[in-house]
Amino acid sequence: MRRDELKQPLHKRNTAARLWQQRPSALVSAYAIMLCVYAGSGVWLTRQHAPFAGEPVVTVAMAPIEVTENLDMAQSVVKQDKLATEEEDAVDVTTASTDIAPSSTRQKITKMDSHVTIITNSRPSLVKAPVEAVTETSDQGPLPKIASNGARPADVYAKKASLNDLHSDAPKIVLILGGMGLNEKLTRTAITQLPSEVTFAFAPYGNNVQAQVDKARDEGHEIFLQLPLEPVGYPANNPGPRTLLADGDAATTRENLNWLLSRFAGYAGVINYMGGRFLSTPNATKSLLSEIKSRGLNFVEDGSGPMTSTDQVAGPLNMPIRHGTSVIDQNPDPSAITAALDALEQQAQGGEIAIGTGSGLDVTISTVKEWIGEAQTRGVVIIPASAAFVGSRG
Repeated sequence: MRRDELKQPLHKRNTAARLWQQRPSALVSAYAIMLCVYAGSGVWLTRQHAPFAGEPVVTVAMAPIEVTENLDMAQSVVKQDKLATEEEDAVDVTTASTDIAPSSTRQKITKMDSHVTIITNSRPSLVKAPVEAVTETSDQGPLPKIASNGARPADVYAKKASLNDLHSDAPKIVLILGGMGLNEKLTRTAITQLPSEVTFAFAPYGNNVQAQVDKARDEGHEIFLQLPLEPVGYPANNPGPRTLLADGDAATTRENLNWLLSRFAGYAGVINYMGGRFLSTPNATKSLLSEIKSRGLNFVEDGSGPMTSTDQVAGPLNMPIRHGTSVIDQNPDPSAITAALDALEQQAQGGEIAIGTGSGLDVTISTVKEWIGEAQTRGVVIIPASAAFVGSRG
């Protein structure tokens, strides 16, 4: 008799043997193991922080935006910005606290819903001047120069136009308002009221010119320098101190030109102020344009003089220049200014860039502001003066 038969008579089996007899089959065990693994994986995945797992992810840097809870807070931001950057002026501060329209501030306010308002900067600042690489130090002040790497002040200080605008079929207009810097209040009005695509030409006279230029560039406006050139009827008709004369001796002309160019920094080009006689004298014009080109600046002729030698001289110098089509406020009346702007729009409809020049008169500023607001609804694009030189460096 076998030993297990003694311990388990009549074929009775112990508990372990009975359990072993009732063990699950290999197939059932495999199913159970797979079920456990599947359930465990599901639990593990739900605890992982990877909402886009398996999907391609692209990271794009975006300009910071400010989010505020309501419009009242947006008004507060606008008011604080103006209070911090402008001089104390009761009228202007009152306006700032109530007028937050995008066209009159540097902030564009987009109300997403009743709880969220997004504020973005519609007037991106230009680089602070002077930029050392394109600045020559002189006894008279900072002079523009071409950098050792070839960078020109015309490029460094330019306001970049949108490529979509430049390559679109929309009529494109350049507006240059001169006489800036002579009246600080009017200059400040132009800086804050007009779209940043409007170019300002500063006179080389006046107080705190650099500070006013800095403010204009901070608000996104491109800057040109107005050069006083000898007009017909000089000196009875006098543009100002150190006017460049058509028959002036070379040393005096160079000294005066350097003085005029060194009044402030941050301009991308030069535009004439008067100069009917100077610009109709080829030798004087050639000397001036040669110096302007050697300093890496653009040159715009304001269109006030019908008989000039600039094209005759600029060709052999391989220097691109641009001509103003009309002086928009030759008749300083709102209806006349509007008619001149409409004529610019008609010219631009033909595909060429139309350039209008004017002055910083109160009536000019207000009329230009109103006209631009309406023209943009018709698809007209205002571009900075330097954009008219794109692709024609010379």
